[in-house]
Amino acid sequence: MNVDKPEVPVLRTRVEMTQLVLPEHTNAMGTIFGGQVAAWIDICAAISAQRFCRRQCVTIAIDSLEFLHPIQRGHIAIFQACVNAAWGKSMEIGVRVEGEDPMTGDRTHTASAYCTFVALDANGRPTIVPKLLCGTEDELRRRAEAEIRRGDRLRRANRAP
Repeated sequence: MNVDKPEVPVLRTRVEMTQLVLPEHTNAMGTIFGGQVAAWIDICAAISAQRFCRRQCVTIAIDSLEFLHPIQRGHIAIFQACVNAAWGKSMEIGVRVEGEDPMTGDRTHTASAYCTFVALDANGRPTIVPKLLCGTEDELRRRAEAEIRRGDRLRRANRAP
């Protein structure tokens, strides 16, 4: 019996999520709340994680969420995610956020985040995730960079990588 983990190409983990920034999503300056961006990042990353392992997944961490530019009320928020790397029972999903002016189509890089998720079995316990197949130079670079971030996360948690 072959007990090898299934292999999933990065392409199958890709997600693009689009949201219209409405007044209830904005602050007094007319720009999107950072917490709203974080919530949408979490949803987009969760969809990518579930596409990867076809299981329920939970967020363990969201690293390094930095806001580079605001998104204005009435503009479009675009979230692009894919799995960068997978280990044992966890995976890292990268999410890029852009704001788009609907009148011009101009896009601005707003934020990026790296999210760590764990897959759960039917009893709600962490379970093994598939192998991630990286086929392009960009996918291989993302995986190598994810390995470095994972080492940093584990060191911060006082665990050996």
